[in-house]
Amino acid sequence: MKNVVVTDPPRASVDDAARLGAYGVATVHEAAGRVGYLGPRLRPAWPGARIGGTAVTVLCWPGDNLMIHVAIEQCRPGDVLVVATNSPSVDGLFGELFATALHRRGVRGVVLGCGVRDVAELRAMGFPAWSTAVSAQGSVKATPGAVNVPVVVEGRLVRPGDVIVADDDGVVCVPRMDVPAVLELSAARAAKEEASRRAFRAGELGLDRYGLRERLGDFGITYVSHQDYRAEEESRG
Repeated sequence: MKNVVVTDPPRASVDDAARLGAYGVATVHEAAGRVGYLGPRLRPAWPGARIGGTAVTVLCWPGDNLMIHVAIEQCRPGDVLVVATNSPSVDGLFGELFATALHRRGVRGVVLGCGVRDVAELRAMGFPAWSTAVSAQGSVKATPGAVNVPVVVEGRLVRPGDVIVADDDGVVCVPRMDVPAVLELSAARAAKEEASRRAFRAGELGLDRYGLRERLGDFGITYVSHQDYRAEEESRG
């Protein structure tokens, strides 16, 4: 359906989304089976932000932010606004005024498959934003799109109500129905990583902790002394 606003779609638990956000993108991505990462082009407008929230999706035309205005009304506390365009765009469709309105509604951040602007203001107000570009290029409000329909951001499908986790490592999307399982797997992975952290602080090597040492031969890796290595190099001319 074109030019549609879907109201009140089912959402993952906002508390579960916040818990996933606390684990961070790398841990959640690994726990989910290394799927759902929205790619390396999505970067934070300012460093240090970390969020987990439920997706409200927006489909805009390039250079046109009409549907972001429409989407704000559909946002609830704990949401993350996810903006896609129906063809490639780096225009700055989102800035400080939008962030002010979203902050008032309890929205945790925005993910933009396009450009962002007013970066200094976003940093000052502490509103998290991830985008594929930073651009002062403005926009119009003239072309209808859609809200709360499945959208594609950087080649990945995002559905309304999915969980978005974002930090300095990028953005990952967890499908709504997978959230409980990924939450459990993330907790287990975080506990495992903490055990490894303690072991490394005590001097243990990853070669031994992960059982890699006995597998090096299978990889064709051999150890030679420097003297033997030099002799072999010299023999090869």
